[in-house]
Amino acid sequence: MRLGQYSRLMLSAVAAASMPAVAFGQTAPAPVLPIVRGDYRLATYGATIDKLVADFIEKHKLPGLTMAIVQAPYIPRSAGYGKTSLDLDELASTKTMWNVGPVTQAFTAVAVMQLKEMGKLELSDPVSKHVSGLPAAWSRVTILQLMQHSSGIADYRTHLEDSKRYKPQELLDLVRAEPLRFKSGSQVALSATDATLLALVIEQASGMPYRDFVRRNQIERMHLESTMFADDFGARARIDRPASHPGDNQHSRFKSEEPFINPVEPATGYRMVAGQMTRIAPEASSNLFGFGDLWSSAEDISKWDIGLAGSTLVKELADRDVIYMPTKLAGGTMVPAMLGWEFTHHPGFMEVKGDSPGFSSYLSRFTASDELVCVTLLTNKEGVDLTVLARQIAQAYRADLGPGVDQAQMVVQESKYGAADTVSRIRGALTEAKVPVFATVDHAANARGADLQLRPTTVITFGNPKVGTKLMNESQAIGLDLPLRMLVWEDARGRTWVGYPNLDTLADRYGIKDPATIGAMSMFMDGVARRAANVYAY
Repeated sequence: MRLGQYSRLMLSAVAAASMPAVAFGQTAPAPVLPIVRGDYRLATYGATIDKLVADFIEKHKLPGLTMAIVQAPYIPRSAGYGKTSLDLDELASTKTMWNVGPVTQAFTAVAVMQLKEMGKLELSDPVSKHVSGLPAAWSRVTILQLMQHSSGIADYRTHLEDSKRYKPQELLDLVRAEPLRFKSGSQVALSATDATLLALVIEQASGMPYRDFVRRNQIERMHLESTMFADDFGARARIDRPASHPGDNQHSRFKSEEPFINPVEPATGYRMVAGQMTRIAPEASSNLFGFGDLWSSAEDISKWDIGLAGSTLVKELADRDVIYMPTKLAGGTMVPAMLGWEFTHHPGFMEVKGDSPGFSSYLSRFTASDELVCVTLLTNKEGVDLTVLARQIAQAYRADLGPGVDQAQMVVQESKYGAADTVSRIRGALTEAKVPVFATVDHAANARGADLQLRPTTVITFGNPKVGTKLMNESQAIGLDLPLRMLVWEDARGRTWVGYPNLDTLADRYGIKDPATIGAMSMFMDGVARRAANVYAY
């Protein structure tokens, strides 16, 4: 959803009720010894992980959610919450499979590097060396540029129809006639077409179907029982859905067939359409070939994630660094992203996330040797940003992994950019949404004026008078916290954070009983923060 749509949504709720170069800290520092792990009191600011998840599910009205946590080499926590179907008696469990959407790109990247190590391709190869019949403008794009999402090739997802099933070449045909969005190698923009072209490169270089190569060299190598593609469900999933089961448990086969005990079964995905949760056919994921067609459990993703830490999947450190380090464009500009992964200034941190037909997914990795925490979250509702929840969970395991802020009071996420760039990106997002900026307060500059020192700390104040007036007519006291504001600050570790008041808490404080307006405002604020903090547009 574009920011302009957020702005219109905020207004409609009222009516209804009345890139320069930056430095990246990706080299993990020496571990802080002794390493202390295994605390059973998993909570942050008094909220347990289960409470954080339960509150998130309730707020976002999710059917179900699954979570797995790595403290390498262990997976100390794996859990399911809620239901995987609104119509059937199917519960989120440790083996439930969810479409992992853009996380699939990480598997595609590993496959490319495996073929490089086999001597089957070079990253400098033009894609036309491996895929024939491409438009002239695409033929000079290199494999590395596809991995960087710096190809400039248009994204076919805007043309997809969920009811149709596309072959890979038909996906390319959707955007074949479109010009490049920018000169290849000069910028970065997320495009599913890049990942699909990589999947076709993998097929040609390996001599086998993309999905077979991933299955043999990652799924089977890591013994991932709950990981497959939709085409595999008939042979490998354990689905017990009898035509009728009046007055009885839907499930019966578990009584006589062991594989149906805690079965490997797919979740049902949903999308909000006209205010209603609408079921999305699992086959729709197959249209995201190489970009979003993989299904897995959170526990399997966590096990695979541990395999990324060493030579199990990609042997050479230099090859792992290609896919787990920021992009360096042809002109020397550094962009904190690579084939779905994004990187912040937290040393060794990386995340991949996004949504797909009926699902939302998130995977983060804290790879410093004294941290080694990874969070996987999957849910069967499309369009849900799991970033903040994942960071809260990580903070429950280790306080310094988060911003050191109670998210019940301020919603915070870490920016991939420095403080100045992040402020600029916020202002750009507000300009695009046609939301006026009333004031920008640079506290660090004010401190310097008083011969004091303060790390970058900037507050941007903005808003829509129609919305603010509506809330103040209900409780004038809320005027103390209006207009809306967003804080950008750099902490002592060099990390940049973006935060804004938790509007649900603010509404409760002032007795505001207008969930539609508060919800629209929260959605708008989240959209601005995401636009400012992330490389990719989600």
